[in-house]
Formats: sequence, structure tokens, C-alpha cells
Amino acid sequence: MSHCTVSDSSAHLRRGVYLLLIALAVGNLTGRLLAVNSIDTIRLEKQLNDEEKKKPVAEQKIRNLQRPFLSGNDRSRWCTVRALVEYGTYAIDDVIQQPNWDTIDMVKHDGQGNPATGPDEGHCYSSKPPLLATLMAGEYWLLHKLTGHTLLTHPYELGRVLLFTWNVLPFALYLVILARIVERYGRSDWGRIFVVAVGALGTLLTTYATVFTNHWPGALAAMIALDATLRILYEDERRLRWFFVAGVSAAFMATCELPALSFFGLVGLLLLWKSPRATLLAGVPGVLIVAAAALGTNYAAHGTIRPAYSERHTVGGWYDYQYRRGERVIDSYWKPTTAKSKIDQGEASIPNYAFHVLVGHHGIFSLTPVWILSLIGLGLMVTPRDSTTADTRAIAAAILLCTVVCLVFYVTRPLEDRNYGGTATGFRWAMWMAPLWLFGMLPTVDAMSHCRYRRGLASLLLTISVISVSYPIWNPWTLPWLQVFWEYLFGVS
Repeated sequence: MSHCTVSDSSAHLRRGVYLLLIALAVGNLTGRLLAVNSIDTIRLEKQLNDEEKKKPVAEQKIRNLQRPFLSGNDRSRWCTVRALVEYGTYAIDDVIQQPNWDTIDMVKHDGQGNPATGPDEGHCYSSKPPLLATLMAGEYWLLHKLTGHTLLTHPYELGRVLLFTWNVLPFALYLVILARIVERYGRSDWGRIFVVAVGALGTLLTTYATVFTNHWPGALAAMIALDATLRILYEDERRLRWFFVAGVSAAFMATCELPALSFFGLVGLLLLWKSPRATLLAGVPGVLIVAAAALGTNYAAHGTIRPAYSERHTVGGWYDYQYRRGERVIDSYWKPTTAKSKIDQGEASIPNYAFHVLVGHHGIFSLTPVWILSLIGLGLMVTPRDSTTADTRAIAAAILLCTVVCLVFYVTRPLEDRNYGGTATGFRWAMWMAPLWLFGMLPTVDAMSHCRYRRGLASLLLTISVISVSYPIWNPWTLPWLQVFWEYLFGVS
């Protein structure tokens, strides 16, 4: 696999198809975003309020149960965004007291150890790394100053604007970069179009368009890092700006998804192999900028550069606390003595967990079998053949090694962390690798493009993948259809 300059007569048509796919994907995500709501509470809210309206006005207690922030996971980051802009602090104590602003994804520290103060001792913080929330807070601050509104008073209007700029617009850029990559490295019209179609409509990444997570920026950073690395490896690009872009994007990717440090390290080695001087002059400064931002915001929030996650398994640590919400004293969801949902109790058997992560009810290859084509393609790339270069084998080996390292990391986590990413539409911790697997798919689909039966098989795999993507409609915090079916068949998860 080597780079070629595209000048054939069908290139214009392909670009038109890419544009249509991007338009369909952006429109699809925007429609999901505009519809997002806790629809299971709409009828309940109406019923309760209708009953309240029968009472004298002075006794009425109108309830507001609907909210556009669908899970304690994304609300955790939203709480930090609000706390920074509205209260000037990373502590979210004031935010979580307000209706519909609860979250289980938080930690507590800063206490003085005085038992007389009870559960109000110390302050609560989001357990999520604060860099992304800090970046989002910048845009929220601007909207707040321009409109005078807050996410408390206008959650739908402001929340949707913020998510559109945070998720939908970057996804359009993601697809544009993907289209440019397949144009440069693909070999067939059908294969190129197929890969862009998978990127636009066939990965579970798109289900997270309606929520504020680390998965979207992590995947975009991986796509940019891949593009810059391919330019340097395949196209002999030696301008310093591409090394800087590679350094910034690979480092930012690692701040979004900790296991992505594996690909970050491999990218660094490949760039040093190609051009040590340019890597040191431009790549390393880019990494240092991102590292300073990530560590600096973490220190500002927690008084240490250690992430809150490092306290996850510490007895009596930041996750082991009580806090007060109104008149209630509440135990942390993560306390060892707190009753947890079935999925958060963890999968006791590592082999069973690995099975379901790969081909079971949360399976990467069962929910989105189109990734099977990527495994085959990466295998073709690393196989010494006349059509493969050292650069091709190097980048394919890096992607395969990164995939194995990350999956082993996830599968061998402690018991309580073996929860498939919680109640989610798939194994979300691996979704940032989508750009790497899309690139790896190219040799397979190019080889299949000349046979209608093989094209039909690839299209069938894509159809199943799109079914998995479409199943949650707009709320990614739902169980995958395979798990629902699995429980229906066997009565167990």
C-alpha cells in the first residue's frame, strides 16, 4: 500500500458522494440532537403536574422532570462547566443541589477531617479529567455573556448549541479528513466510498452525538494524528507544522482516552524513525503544550496532577464519601457498601468478559461486524508482499499492537471496572480507535470491490453495523440490542 496522486476521471464523482455521505451524517446527528430528551419522564411529568393543577394555586408544586442531559456520566462534565462559569470554581457542590443536576460520577476531597461537620465536610468534584470541561466552559462563558442565560434556566437552547459545536461540526471535519485519507490511499472507487460510508453511518461513535463525552474529541484527535503521521511516513512530508500537528493531536488523544497512550507512544517512535530532528523541534513542543494544559487543569481542580481516577480503588479515598443534597445524606455510589446496578457489579470471569467484549452482547465484532474487514486489512498490510512497503507494515503493526494492548488493558481491569463501560450502547472505551480501523479496512474493501458477491458480503456487515448504531435512536446510555436479545433468550446478562 503506497500513496498515489488521484487524478482519474471518477475522482470528482467520488468527492460528490463523500459530500452527500457527510451531509447525511451531519443531518442525522443534528436531528438526534434536536430531539434529545428524557422521553420516559414526559408522560410522568404531565400526569403529576395535571394532578397538582387541581389543587389551590398556593399548594401547587409543579415538577420539572425532563432534561436534555441524559446520564450522570455526561452531567458530571456539565456540572464542572456550570461551576466554572457560574461560580468560578471546579467544585460542583452548588450545582448538584439543583433539580435535575445530580450525578454519580464525582469525588469528594478538601476536607479538614472534622467529624463534627458530618457529610458536608469537603467539596465535591467531577471525577472526569477537567481539561474537556474547561474547554467547553470557554464557549459556555461566551454564550452566557451574550445571552444572559444559563444551563439551569435554558438547558435545551444552550446545551444544544454547545453540543452542536462540540460534536456535530467536529464530526464533519472528521469525515472530511477521512475522505482525504481514502482518496490518497484507496485503490478502488467502491472501496473508498464504502469506507467513508462506514465512517459516516456505521460506527457506534455516532450514537454519542447527543452527549458530552471524551469519545468524540478522542476520535477526532486520533483521526488528525493518523492523517499527519501518514503524510510524514508515506508522502515524505517534512514541514515542521505536520510534526507539530501530530504531537498536539496524539497527546490530546491520550488525554481523552488514557489507553491511547499506547498509540501516542507508537506515533512518537515512528516520527523519530522518520525524522528525529523535526520530531524534537516541533512534535515534542506540541506534546508539552497539551501536557501542560491537562496537568494544569487537573492541579487547578484537585490540587494534584494525579487524576481523580487514581483514587478509584483506594479505601477511604475520594470515591468513599457521603454528601448532603437538600435534607438528604447520600452515600457515594462508588462506596464498597453501596448497592450498585447489576452491570456495575462487574463481570467476575475475565474469559467471559473478553468473550462479550469481542463477540458477545457488547462485542466490537458482533455489534459492528464491519470491523472484521479492518482486521483482515491490517493483516494484509503487515504481511511482507511486493505491494507493501516498510512504512505500510510499520503503521499497520502500530495499529494492531495498539488494538491488542488496549483490549488487554480493558479486559484485565479490576472486577468493578469490568462493566463494559456501564449502561451504554456498546463497548464505548474502544470507540476512539475507529479512525485507525477505518484506515486498516482499505486493503480489504479494495480487494472485494471487483466481485459483486464480496461487495454484497461487505454491505451485509455494514447493514448489521448500522442496525446497532440506529438502535439507541439518540440516547447512547441504553443497553445494546444484542444484550437485550441475549437476556431475552437466556435470562442472564
